[in-house]
Amino acid sequence: MLKSSRTVSLLILVTAVIFGAWPAAAFAATQPRLGTALNFAVLAGSTITNTGPTVITGNLGLSPGSAVTGFPPGVVTGTKSVADAVALQAKNDLTTAYTDAATAPSTSNLTGQDLGGKNLTPGVYTFSSSAQLTGPLTLSGNGVFIFQIGSTLTTASNSVVLLAGGAQACAVYWQVGSSATLGSGTQFQGNLMALTSITMVTNANILTGRALARNGALALDTNRITPPTGTCTTPAVAASPSPAAAASVGLPNTGGPPTQPGFPWWPVAVAGAIGALLIVLRVRPQRRDS
Repeated sequence: MLKSSRTVSLLILVTAVIFGAWPAAAFAATQPRLGTALNFAVLAGSTITNTGPTVITGNLGLSPGSAVTGFPPGVVTGTKSVADAVALQAKNDLTTAYTDAATAPSTSNLTGQDLGGKNLTPGVYTFSSSAQLTGPLTLSGNGVFIFQIGSTLTTASNSVVLLAGGAQACAVYWQVGSSATLGSGTQFQGNLMALTSITMVTNANILTGRALARNGALALDTNRITPPTGTCTTPAVAASPSPAAAASVGLPNTGGPPTQPGFPWWPVAVAGAIGALLIVLRVRPQRRDS
């Protein structure tokens, strides 16, 4: 019995050491690959329309559509790429980033919960259907934030996304399964990637971030959109193995972009193997006296 107790204690200790050695970044998300879409403050598929003195600080892109209206009175401080090769490449890169975000392993399911009033740390937050923001949302900590939203994203009037503790808007990604609507006076942050359309109601602003509508329209009305500047630096994460590396050790080949698994498998496997060996070597059946 004493040997069995020591074996169990040793197994627990080994497991704790292994998990303690596993870097915290292993549980973090990997940034979606926006590629040349990083060069744009706004990007859309069908049309971009504007009402009022909207200011887009940066470049505007549209593909395959060609209708951009409302500039002036709106202002684009950068260049306009409309139905050309530059806009097409940016749209293709947006598709890659959207897919990266949509397939990232979820770390928390917030389906049915309001984002307003929450204080979240880096991770991948999933909504199986729609998501709402009806108050202040605080994102805290230096890392990648991904919001996977199955259908629509809607923000109430005067909602706000706040950054704290080293959080960066450049590392915040909103993957929206259909369309997004930012309510009047909303102060938003991050890369807003909608599969269909984005509507920004009067005086809704993206303080630091982008409005990226893959297939549909972007509708603006007296808004301000300012993309991030400088290099976006987040803690390094260990990527899942490449297809060749996975095959060499007998792991399944997902064929997708390098993303961090939601749970590290190797510490469990090592701990289990050590535990089994200890049991074989140390535990012996006790003999009964005749």
